[in-house]
Amino acid sequence: MKAENLTLWLDDRLGIGAIAQLARKKEIPIHRHSIWYYFGGMTLFLFSVQVGTGILLLLYYRPSAETAFESVQFIVTEVQFGWLIRSVHSWSANLMILTLFIHMFSVYFMRSYRRPREVTWLSGVLLLLLAVGFGFSGYLLPWNKLAFFATKVGTEIAGVVPLVGRPMLRFLRGGEDVTGATLTRFFGFHVAVLPAITTVIIGIHLALVQKHGMSVPPYLEGDIPYSSESAKSSS
Repeated sequence: MKAENLTLWLDDRLGIGAIAQLARKKEIPIHRHSIWYYFGGMTLFLFSVQVGTGILLLLYYRPSAETAFESVQFIVTEVQFGWLIRSVHSWSANLMILTLFIHMFSVYFMRSYRRPREVTWLSGVLLLLLAVGFGFSGYLLPWNKLAFFATKVGTEIAGVVPLVGRPMLRFLRGGEDVTGATLTRFFGFHVAVLPAITTVIIGIHLALVQKHGMSVPPYLEGDIPYSSESAKSSS
């Protein structure tokens, strides 16, 4: 009875019932291309893995030019299961980029960006750019030779953009060259700025998917069955 009272108290103040009702309404069209709908959820799952493993790595990582490399080696060699956590973080990042690209291409080729889902598509494109930003900023954090020279080349590419290239290069590097200031800046992007923005955009993206549902390719519209579980949950 106390649990019911607590639920009613929270529902009265936070509107949890309305949120739960919205979350239960999800219709998934079943057709020969249904497999492509899985990749959005796979990407979200891999992002959750990134958050979890990233928090664990953050407990031991030290973001300075003097200690970054040694802290990564300490995680891999001394921390119990540290090598596993770092490997999962690295491989899930690569898989997340892969599933995200597949998801975006499937949305494009199935023309799921059509009205009224234009904003859903734009938020997805923004999430793709943010994921690339995660990969680029995180690549420098081990602070080894490969990471150093890859970041140097990557920021030089940004530096050749007309008009804004040089200011952008200095902004990314925290100066003219890749130094400890660049490492600290990329660390801030990777663990604070990008996660905060991404969390907001993911929330908007998921809310829009719930609101408008999943699109059906134009050449399959009009005669598409839906899964029985989703039909039951939306009734």
